Amino acid sequence: EIHIREPTEKEVNPHLLPGELLLCEASMVYKYIQEDGSNRGTYGKLVCTNFKIAFLDDSASDDNEPQFKNKIVGENDITLQCVDQIYGVYDEKKKLLTGQLRKYPEKLIIYCKDLRVFQFCLRYTKEEEVKRIVSGIVHHSQTPKLLKRLFLFSYASAAPNNIDGRNQTVMFDTLEDWRDELERTKGNVKYKAVTTNEGYKVSEKLPLYFVVPICISEESILKYDHSFLQIWCWSCHNGAALLKMSAFPKEQDDSTSQTQKAFLDGICKTISKPPYELLKMDDLSSSLPSLQDIQTAYTRFKQLFLIDNCTDFWATDVKWFSLLESTNWLEIIRRVLKKAIEVAECLERQHTNVLLIEESATDLCCVISSLVQVMMDSYSRTKSGFQSLIQKEWVIGGHGFLDRCNHLHKSEKEEAPVFLLLLNCVWQLVQQYPPAFEFTETYLTVLSDSLYVPIFSTFFFNSQHQKDTNTSGESLKTQSGPFRFLTVWDWSVQFDPKAQAFLNNPLYAEKPRPDKSQRKSMRFKHQRQLSLPLTQTKSSTKRGFFREETDHLIKNILGKRIGKLINSSDEPPNSFREFYDSWHSKPVDYHGLLLPRINGPDIKVWAQRYLRWIPEAQLHGGGTIATAAKILDLMEQVQSLQVKMDEEHSQAI
Repeated sequence: EIHIREPTEKEVNPHLLPGELLLCEASMVYKYIQEDGSNRGTYGKLVCTNFKIAFLDDSASDDNEPQFKNKIVGENDITLQCVDQIYGVYDEKKKLLTGQLRKYPEKLIIYCKDLRVFQFCLRYTKEEEVKRIVSGIVHHSQTPKLLKRLFLFSYASAAPNNIDGRNQTVMFDTLEDWRDELERTKGNVKYKAVTTNEGYKVSEKLPLYFVVPICISEESILKYDHSFLQIWCWSCHNGAALLKMSAFPKEQDDSTSQTQKAFLDGICKTISKPPYELLKMDDLSSSLPSLQDIQTAYTRFKQLFLIDNCTDFWATDVKWFSLLESTNWLEIIRRVLKKAIEVAECLERQHTNVLLIEESATDLCCVISSLVQVMMDSYSRTKSGFQSLIQKEWVIGGHGFLDRCNHLHKSEKEEAPVFLLLLNCVWQLVQQYPPAFEFTETYLTVLSDSLYVPIFSTFFFNSQHQKDTNTSGESLKTQSGPFRFLTVWDWSVQFDPKAQAFLNNPLYAEKPRPDKSQRKSMRFKHQRQLSLPLTQTKSSTKRGFFREETDHLIKNILGKRIGKLINSSDEPPNSFREFYDSWHSKPVDYHGLLLPRINGPDIKVWAQRYLRWIPEAQLHGGGTIATAAKILDLMEQVQSLQVKMDEEHSQAI
């Protein structure tokens, strides 16, 4: 028996942001709650604005407000940038909707980039309204756009002059920020921040300020192609540094390439000699999957979660592990983490400078350098430190968010979930070592959602130059002069204080302040050799494995996990394995080096982000989030008791 509630007459109007315009609407739209075959749902109005698609539920009351609520994007709102694909259902057949439509569907299915699935039935809606709303939604969310037509600009020009919510995040848009970072990492002895690119004289791809080895003169930066600059990312406590550089362009006439090669060799020789450490180059385009592979894997992976109904869910559930394996997404995460450990080993144990090389040095370079810093620098595991890291390596570092997220629907060839790959890798670490991070997995999930909210400029430009050239310009009537964009790091724009509490980890192990004698012993903690001898230094050939190593195996098998004995297809060289095993054999120092566990089963699916909209996959009792909420409540109670006790104590005195 299906009870269809008659729609009420009360008028519901969408909540519009400054600069947001209502473009089209349709009433009497029926939204399925979860298609379990029962067709349960609610009536309401479907609207499309220049910012979002929203379903306004007639029966919605304020009683069941969720605890964790976003102030900008409601649970029935989809920002235009968050729409992935739109399907129409014609006589039970699904068809992808793009461009001009000849015939209008009776049902609309919207797949979102945050993996929500919305299903709207249009049978009871007036034909005129169906035409308007369907073509409006398809047009505004799927057709190519100009940058200036992004809602970002409408919002910035109409919103009241926002205070700049910088909170403690370092933005890296001034010379001081870079100098402070050099000082913090003790890199200022061998590296310097340069102003050569002010006014983008050297290159539009580079930020206004960046850091290079002291031996590179400002004249040579102007004289030679910028793409051969070794740009500093971070310095380790022992002086070894992480650098990045664009790869050589393939086509070049010989004379220029010869002089540039000579210049480059000169620099490499200089920064391989004291006071610099030895230099190891790592070409990421040959040692890691291509962006195309990453995009293909992620496209397959997300199909596992974009589920129309519970029948689909149970059908895939039977083959879940094999389907997951065949997407290759988790294997890519494992390879990226392994590469980051290799780089960390060079810096920490071999005291070698590492130069990451990639075509533009703005994709996988960003992933590896960020991961290495999260693993080696406990400051990057605090909330403000992690945000500053994203600013430094990604936003100012020139990662092409606009192209990689395909925000303008210009070209799918450029699209690749590079930033999501980083968040997935960081999640593995957060999940393996919760006390080491000041932020929670909820923080990472919310950050991944913010990629598609175009009121923040953080993830909507390809480079600092593109942002600067588009910031100036007359904004609408309200004020003349540059646009004032919000930064995503001001979390109060999206969440009230109660919801923001979920972003902070209550179990974070605060850094103790050791006295000087302890400090010395801590520093060399990870450089001690493992007391147990590992396999012979000479790596034995795989064919004679059993003959040569049987005795060795018998000695070792009792104290080792089987996983470590299984040869993976790309068995790392002994020094890597020794570094990895030696670190994992000691107790974890949450403020020292952190190495992720990367054996097969250790790499998990980020369930909170990918399974949160699938009711069948939810835990009864709420899982870790419910636990975290309980702990927060307990902590509040403990704190208030402490205050009372202090008051009593002071009165007694």
